[in-house]
Amino acid sequence: MTDMFLEKFRALVPKYLEDEWQEEDGLSAEELDAMLAGHQFQIPLVLREFYLAIGGCEDLMEAYHYFWDPDELEVDDEGFLMFLEDEEEEYTWGFRTGDLSVPDPIVYRRNNARGQWKSEEGTFSEFVFDMFEWAFEEDEED
Repeated sequence: MTDMFLEKFRALVPKYLEDEWQEEDGLSAEELDAMLAGHQFQIPLVLREFYLAIGGCEDLMEAYHYFWDPDELEVDDEGFLMFLEDEEEEYTWGFRTGDLSVPDPIVYRRNNARGQWKSEEGTFSEFVFDMFEWAFEEDEED
C-alpha cells in the first residue's frame, strides 16, 4: 500500500522543531506491530503512518496534548478508540470503532467530565496538522 501521509507527518519535524527528520523520530514497523499486537482492533492507516513518522518524537507526541503510545490505545465503553488527551485531562480524542477501516477517519472529542463524544468535523490528518499549528503558534506568542 502506498504511504498516503508518511512524508507529511515526517515534515512536521523540520517545520516545528527546526531539525531534520531522523529515523528515531518514528517507530519502525516491527516496533509498532509489536506494540499493537495485544489489541483486538486494527488502527486506521493514518494513525499507523503517524506513529511510523513521529511516534518516537517526544517533542511532537507530547506537544501540549499527549498522543497515547500504541500499546496504550484502548476502546471505551461507547465504542471509541482513544488516542489523545489534553494536558489537563479534560478532553480525550478518538475514532468510532466502526470507522477504523477508513484510511483517514473523522476525529471525535469527549468531554471527560460529561462523558459525551462530539465530532471535530475533520479527519485525523486535518486535525493533527491544525493542532500542531495551533500548539506551536501559541508557543511563539508567549
